This record gives sequence, C-alpha cells and structure tokens, in this order.
Amino acid sequence: MDTPWHARKLLTIIAESSLERSLIAEVRAAGVSGYTIAEVRGGGAGGERAGDWEGERSIEFRVICDQALADRVADRVMRRYAANYALVLYLTDVGVRRAERFP
Repeated sequence: MDTPWHARKLLTIIAESSLERSLIAEVRAAGVSGYTIAEVRGGGAGGERAGDWEGERSIEFRVICDQALADRVADRVMRRYAANYALVLYLTDVGVRRAERFP
C-alpha cells in the first residue's frame, strides 16, 4: 500500500548555540509540536564558526510545519533576535508521510 506524500515546509534556523533554549521557547509559544536540533560548523559573511569554544558554537534548528506556522516562527525569531545574534533562516518545500504529526 502506497501512502501519499503531504506538502509541508521545512524551516531551518542556524543560530548561535546560546539561543537554543530561547528558540525552543519561541517555537513552542508559536504552536510548533516538534523540532530537531544539531550542532553545526561553518563560515560566511560573519566569519568562521569552527566551534572550538562554547561561545563560537552554532546550532541548526529545524521545524516541519505548514506555511502559516513557518511564517509565525520566522517572524518571532527575527523580531526578537536578529538585531543582536547571528542568524540564518531558510524555508524549503518538503513532502512528509504521517501528515498529522506536522500541523
């Protein structure tokens, strides 16, 4: 039996690791039911983030949801943290099975 794919959005937030608890609170307050967090390293316009010391670590925070919820989360995060923290947000189209798990 084939199960159909359901369209959702993958919101990815790359941020300083010091924001982890705050981001969890923000996405929960916006109505997100689940998320995934991973430590990441990289470089860009703001310089290199090799993660050699605690203050230099970054996280990748991922949420699968619908467009409206992705917009709510992104707006909250940008409004509260973009002026003072290194942040990158991007949105990708994804297909999921078990759509009821991703409102």
